[in-house]
Amino acid sequence: MSEIKVKDKDIVVPGEELADGMDFIPSGAAFRENEKIYANRIGLAQIEGRVIKIIPLAGKYNPERNDMVIGKVVDILMSGWRVDLLSPYDAVLNIRDAFDRYIRKGEDLTKYLQIGDWLTAKITNVTSQKLVDLTTKGHNLGKLQPGRIMKISPFKVPRVIGKKGSMMKMIQSATGCKITVGQNGVIWISGQPEKEILGYETIKKIDEEAHTSGLTERIKQMLEKETGKKLEEKGDQR
Repeated sequence: MSEIKVKDKDIVVPGEELADGMDFIPSGAAFRENEKIYANRIGLAQIEGRVIKIIPLAGKYNPERNDMVIGKVVDILMSGWRVDLLSPYDAVLNIRDAFDRYIRKGEDLTKYLQIGDWLTAKITNVTSQKLVDLTTKGHNLGKLQPGRIMKISPFKVPRVIGKKGSMMKMIQSATGCKITVGQNGVIWISGQPEKEILGYETIKKIDEEAHTSGLTERIKQMLEKETGKKLEEKGDQR
């Protein structure tokens, strides 16, 4: 008889048995061995019908094409800039993918982007050797203005954003800050200094408690208490 051994949103560890029987389907960081399903890394169990999925809670960002990311310029090359995405793999922003304006060969590239600058970019290609190509051509892409940079687990990004952006809309409404969330777990917050701090602390709380239920309501109460604003109810009440 098939049986699930864990509950939805349980924290599991590598090798932990999740289910016994062929009625269930492994997904994410879960795998089948004979008739049993196990976890292959630390993560959050998610049970949706017959599917048992493990969402990792820690680990490095794995770049994928079309991801929107936030990175830091760490080197200037002959043909562009090397960008750190907090990933094991190198990312490069080529001159032709950086600006619509023409940049002459041999021109001083520090006039456009310097080492230490942060930028939002879109991944256009990931090669079989895991070399990552970026572009900053597009809406809301390019060099970031002064603000606060924070880093969270890339696996917590969906929780920070919320269903249909509900969590992020609530934080921005409460703080008045502009917030950009990269799929690599890097977040930019810009606003009044005290509001930036509130945004930072709120996102930090989500990062730390992403695996718990009722989080959206707790975040709502926290923001209302700190700002004195009455926030609209959101649909994401996990």
